[in-house]
Amino acid sequence: MSNEPVDLRGVLKTFDDLWNPRIAARINDYDVRLTKVAGSYIWHVHETTDEFFLVLDGELSIAVRDPDERVVSLAPGQVFVVPRGVYHRPFSDGGASIVVIEPAGIPTTGDRHDPIPDHIKTHTGLELASEPDPTG
Repeated sequence: MSNEPVDLRGVLKTFDDLWNPRIAARINDYDVRLTKVAGSYIWHVHETTDEFFLVLDGELSIAVRDPDERVVSLAPGQVFVVPRGVYHRPFSDGGASIVVIEPAGIPTTGDRHDPIPDHIKTHTGLELASEPDPTG
């Protein structure tokens, strides 16, 4: 991890893939993950940790079962925390850029989840790509 400022808008310009977070920073044992989303993710649950969502642009909705199913809608600048043990399914009809904060090493698809479609990959966040060396 760098000890220099990270330009979130700049990072967002480096990738187009969806539901595939980049680790923008680390706070103690927590990852600050930056991702683009569109369409629907899968129902999943994190048994041991809460999950923090911050919308940078676009709109994000999160269906939660706590215990009844409901939908939380987030606009830019809004945050929502899904408590540990709560099944949830993020989705975005028009697309969004978001920040997710959770402990390092936590799989993106949680501890239990619905079947995973091809467009979703399970991992723990991708390191930021290094800037190309301008001297070659």
